[in-house]
Amino acid sequence: MPTETAAPEFLVSSQNAIKTFTFNIPAKVNPVTPGILAGLAQTLAQSRTDGTRVLILTGAGADFSAGADLSDGSTDPRTRGVTDYLRQHVNPVVLAMRESPFPIIAKVRGNCVGVGFNFALACDLIFAETNATFNQIFVRIGLAPDGGGTFFMPRLVGYQKAFELMATGAKISAEEGLEIGFVNHVFQDEGLDAAVQKMAERLAAGPSVAIAQIKAGLQVGVAGTLAQALDTEAVNQAHCFATEDFKEGVSAFLEKRRAVFKGK
Repeated sequence: MPTETAAPEFLVSSQNAIKTFTFNIPAKVNPVTPGILAGLAQTLAQSRTDGTRVLILTGAGADFSAGADLSDGSTDPRTRGVTDYLRQHVNPVVLAMRESPFPIIAKVRGNCVGVGFNFALACDLIFAETNATFNQIFVRIGLAPDGGGTFFMPRLVGYQKAFELMATGAKISAEEGLEIGFVNHVFQDEGLDAAVQKMAERLAAGPSVAIAQIKAGLQVGVAGTLAQALDTEAVNQAHCFATEDFKEGVSAFLEKRRAVFKGK
């Protein structure tokens, strides 16, 4: 049975080990508020122990997220020490997303801007509707990127392209995002929901221990050396060899049938 919880600023629903976290302030283009950050942090922590195998991150209505809300003094980082704000509220959530053992899919429609864009980049997959637009908008208001953008973008699109997009605040279409490498797939209209659901179900039905090790290994592969990646693979593979899913996978291969993984 599906379950759902709600707060004024976000929605969380879950069905068949697939959980969805929705930014839920569509009238303001789903800004990233302290309440949303706290809700997402709690959701990520709970999802480690409640059987969640895939998390979908999306926005209510026509947009993903407009980034930080600078129109409301109570949530405006200008009214507090911005370094402490980022360290205490934003950065732990980005790290938790990357360190979570389950895959996270960003389902993006409409505007995906600023730190909202960088939360999408922190996901493992980005599926976008054709009308989606992405923007590292920080420079337009005299800021540099935060939320991990300076880490993710150059690794996905290269240093020069990342500098161009950040230094100009250029708007990027979904198709261009696909072409330069930070969007996985682009879909027409209602096709986005169906495609994200299909991928989520595929990942949820997969060997969750192996998928967790793939995710962990890629973090080292992106940020570390070849030697570190090789050693991490050697350690992670031992975790996979010890699972029932590995035994099931081998049996299914030899018996020429589809494997039924249980995440054990």
